[in-house]
Parts: sequence; structure tokens; C-alpha cells
Amino acid sequence: MKQNLSLVCALVLFVPASAPAGDKGKGLPALSEQHVNASETVRFRTPGGWTVHKGTSMPEVTEARGDGLVLRVIRREREVGLDALHVDCMLVRLASEKLSRPNVDYEYDFVSGALGTRRAVDSAFVVRYDEPIDGTRDWHQRNVSVVGGGESVCVIGYGPASVTKKRSKPLRRLLDAVMTSVEFRPWR
Repeated sequence: MKQNLSLVCALVLFVPASAPAGDKGKGLPALSEQHVNASETVRFRTPGGWTVHKGTSMPEVTEARGDGLVLRVIRREREVGLDALHVDCMLVRLASEKLSRPNVDYEYDFVSGALGTRRAVDSAFVVRYDEPIDGTRDWHQRNVSVVGGGESVCVIGYGPASVTKKRSKPLRRLLDAVMTSVEFRPWR
């Protein structure tokens, strides 16, 4: 079974995921570049031109940036409680918690599903920062937390709320496509 986040989207969000090659019919760029995390247990695809940084500390953080969007893949080498992992990862912001408003505007929260033998939880919300980050204060943040296979992984997507809050917007579709391209070892 293909173990990737497009299954989480299909099961959890009930919306079809974009194909790894992009969605040319809807103007999405091809996800032509493939990346793996430092431990080589998670891989994902981005359009060309995105920059990717792999961290080797624990938890292991891989960050990709491009088109004004940010993707972070945070991996822990062992399985931890899914809800606790998800709450921790929801607090992973673009800036310190002290630099953002305490309340967030939820699109949806703690939607659960399964990914083969792995369990997953998905939440999306808007965070308002005290100071602009890359020119904007309001950022849409989507967290998908996955536990199983001997590891715990958070896939976090960030985009300026003005261009990503609605699912129909092109950058939101691009962010969702990059997030749903995430796969876990063993590869398909």
C-alpha cells in the first residue's frame, strides 16, 4: 500500500489530493523535485526552485521553502502519543509563541484518520503574528501528525493567509499538493 499523505487527505479531509506531477489543468506547477529527510525515512516533492534544508538533530527537522510557502517535516525516531505529538507540532510556528497572538482561527481541528498501519490527525488554522513575517502577519498553518512504523512525524505547511486560507486559491492547492506528496519508507 502506498503510504503517503494523499491517503490522509482522502480519508481525513475527503478531498482528492493533487498528483505528484502537479495539476496542470488547474495551473499548479509540476512537483518535479524529490527530497528526503536526513534519516531517509520520509520523502516529498516540490516544484523546482524550492530550497530545502535537512537538519540532523533530534527531533529531525527538514524545511522546504518556495513560492512564498514553507513546509516543515519534523521526525522523531520513536512512536509517541498521537494527540500529544499533534499539540506539540501545532505550536511549531514561524516565530516564537511570544511573538504571536494566543488565539488562533481554526478552519478545522483534530480530524483523525489512518494511513495503513499508521494513525494520523489533521488541523488547520490561522496564526496572527505581532510583526510581519515575510511581509504578512496572518499565516495559514496546516498540521498533519502521523504516528506508526517506529516513528512520529509532523508535516506542517505554512502560507500567507491572504493567499492560502481558501482551498480554491492556487497557492493553497500548491501547499496541499506538496504536503500530500509526503511518503514514508518503504517507498511504493
